[in-house]
Amino acid sequence: MQQTPTPERSPLPLSAHLLHQLTHIELNAVDLAWDTVVRFSGLPMPRGFFCDFARVADDESRHLLWCLQRLSELGHEYGALPSHNQLWEAASASTGDVLVRLAVVPCLQEARGLDAGPKLAEKLLGAGDARSAAVVKRIAAEEQAHVAVGVSWLRAVADARSVAPADAFQKAVAEYYPAGAKGPFNHHARQKVGLPQSWYAPELAMDQLHARLQRVVEREQSAQHQ
Repeated sequence: MQQTPTPERSPLPLSAHLLHQLTHIELNAVDLAWDTVVRFSGLPMPRGFFCDFARVADDESRHLLWCLQRLSELGHEYGALPSHNQLWEAASASTGDVLVRLAVVPCLQEARGLDAGPKLAEKLLGAGDARSAAVVKRIAAEEQAHVAVGVSWLRAVADARSVAPADAFQKAVAEYYPAGAKGPFNHHARQKVGLPQSWYAPELAMDQLHARLQRVVEREQSAQHQ
């Protein structure tokens, strides 16, 4: 499979190159949301599960149209570059278990958008493309709800199976993505949608806990010597 070119080697200008990559992601997101609805339709899941992911598919369709329109305004169209298959690899890995699907798609892959979205908007602004940056910012803001849906249903399914949600997430990631979640992370955005740092970066979370405890001990020791 032909590799996606880097921005430096791309035949497209920077803004168009970045928009093309986002367009590809949004197209895959539409398909993934509907795949989740249809693939797991035979399970005794609450109706709300299917309604939630149908709404996600609708949102992603709107995002895709925004990207296609902006790409066209820049004088280019989707298909001008080869694109990666990472999202569909996640789909294929999670076809047999709805809990794995929730872990590796919304809670792992889509959560990357919470990290990458603001940075992508900054790159576009730096390239002098405020209109594309505005599109990206709007998409990134709406993507928070999609990750929140994934986290909420992962918790619900894990609870129904008497499994700790963190354990379910980490087991799925360890099995299908041994490298784990990739930073740098937008911890604030992730916490806002209910995705705890202890799930995706447990070592970092523990280091921070130790640091806080150390500061408490130091303050207590300082008070004793006054």
